[in-house]
Amino acid sequence: MVQTLGLFSSTAIVIGSMIGSGIFLVDADIGRSTDSPALCLAAWLMTAILTMIGALSYGELAAMMPTAGGQYVYLRESLGRPFGFLYGWTLFLVIQTGTMAAVSVGFGKFLGVFFPSISSSHWLWHIAHVPPIPLGPMVLGNMDIGISTANLVGMLLLFLLAFLNIFGMNVGAMIQNVFTSAKGLSLAGLVLLGFTVGRNPIAIAANFGRGFSSFWRNAGWDALHPVQVGVGGPTVLVNLLVILAVVQVGSLFSADAWNNITFTAGEVKNPKRNIPLSLVLGTGFVLTVYFLASAAYMMVLPLHGDPHGTTVLARGIQYAAEDRVGTATLEQIFGGVGASLMAGAILISTFGCANGLTFAGARVYYAMSRDGLFFKSVGKLHPKYKTPVAGLIVQACWAAVLCISGSYGQLLDYIVFAVLLFYILTIVGLFVLRVKRPNEPRPYKALGYPILPAVYILMAAWICVVLLRYKPQYTWPGLIIVLLGIPVYLFWSRRAAGQFQP
Repeated sequence: MVQTLGLFSSTAIVIGSMIGSGIFLVDADIGRSTDSPALCLAAWLMTAILTMIGALSYGELAAMMPTAGGQYVYLRESLGRPFGFLYGWTLFLVIQTGTMAAVSVGFGKFLGVFFPSISSSHWLWHIAHVPPIPLGPMVLGNMDIGISTANLVGMLLLFLLAFLNIFGMNVGAMIQNVFTSAKGLSLAGLVLLGFTVGRNPIAIAANFGRGFSSFWRNAGWDALHPVQVGVGGPTVLVNLLVILAVVQVGSLFSADAWNNITFTAGEVKNPKRNIPLSLVLGTGFVLTVYFLASAAYMMVLPLHGDPHGTTVLARGIQYAAEDRVGTATLEQIFGGVGASLMAGAILISTFGCANGLTFAGARVYYAMSRDGLFFKSVGKLHPKYKTPVAGLIVQACWAAVLCISGSYGQLLDYIVFAVLLFYILTIVGLFVLRVKRPNEPRPYKALGYPILPAVYILMAAWICVVLLRYKPQYTWPGLIIVLLGIPVYLFWSRRAAGQFQP
C-alpha cells in the first residue's frame, strides 16, 4: 500500500467516521431515561472519558504495529488469531456494514426533506413485512423487506463511495477532508447558535434554575430511575451508576468508529507519529463538540417535555418529533426553515461518515485475507491504484443486503455490546504485549499506563454487566453473532492450512 495520508487527513478520518447522525438524535432517549439535565451531560462526560482513554491506549498499539488492519492486527498479535478473526467477522457482518447501511439509509431519509418522493414508506418493491417474533426478553423481526426510495438512495450511495475509493486513497481522503471540514463547521455553528441567538429563558429556567437547582434534579445518589428489563419485561428502579451505564448504548454508539484510522495504517505517512496524534486530536475534538452540542440543546429547549405537546418547546428534548433533537433546536431558533438547515447539515455529516467507514473497513478484510481468513481475492490490490478493490465491493454488497433486509436498525442495537467487548479485549492485549514483547520498539507509550487502561477495562466491563442484566435485548444477540464466528474461523483456518501445505 502507498503511504499518502498526512496528519490532517488522518485526523479527518477519525472525526468524519465518528460524526454521523447520532448526536442529533440520542439526547432524546438519554433525556427520557435520566430525566435529569445533569445526568444527560454526565452521560456524555462518561463517554468522553472512556473514548479518550481508549484512543490514548490504541495510540501505543498503532505506533507499535503500523500496518493495514488496525484492531484486527492488535488482537491477532496479542491474544491470537481466533480473537482477531472474531473481531473481523463481527466487523464485516454487523459493526462496519450495519453502520454503513444505517448511515446511508439515513442519508436517503434526510434527502427526502428536499425531495418528498424519497421516503422509507415509498416502496418500489415491497417484498414482505416480517412480524414481531418474541424470543425471551427480545423481539426479533418487526421489519419491512424490500426496496424503498430511501434505501435505494442509500444503496446507490454505498456503491458510489465504493467506486470512488477504488481510485486511490487520495480520492477517498479528499472527499473525507472536504466533508469532515463541512460537518465540523456545521456542528460548531449549531453550538454557537445554541449559546447565543438561540438562548431561551424558558428552557434555561427549566434546565438550570436559580442556583442550578433544576440542573441537579434526579441526579442525587439516592435518586432512583425506572428501567424496563428487556422487551415487555418488568420495570425496575436503578441508581445513578446503573442508569448512566444503561444510556451509554446511545452515547457510545454516537462516538464510535474513532478506531477506523488504525485500519488504514498502511497508508499513513509517518504512522508511528501521525496515528496516535490523529487519534487524540480527532477524538478530543468530537467529544468536546458532542458535550457542547448537548449543552446547547438545553439552552434552547427544556429537557422535560410533553409527548402530546403541539409546539417544539412544549415537546422539549425528551419528546422531540422522531427524537430529532437537533432539528427541533434549529426549528425553535429559525422556525420552519430550521428543519431544512438541519437536514442539509445531516446530509453532509452522513455522506462523510459513510465515506470514512467505506475505505477504512475494506482494509481490515484485506489484512484478514492476507492471513488466509477471508476470500482470497480480497487480499489483492488494484495494480495501479493500490486499493483493495474486492474488499470495497464485497463490503458494499453486504451493506446493501442489510439495507434491503431492513435489519440494520436491530443490528445497530446489538453492536454496542460487541464493540465494547472487543475494545476491552484489545486493551487487555496492550497489557499482554507489554509482557510478551517488553523490548518491542514503542515510539509512543500509552499515557497513564497501567492505571488509565485499567480504568477503561473496569468502566467498560461495568457497562457490559449492566447491559447484560437490564438490556438483554441488546447484549445476547450481539454475543451470539460474535460466537457464530467460531465455526467460521475453524473453516477458514483449515482452508488456509490446506493452501499453505507443500
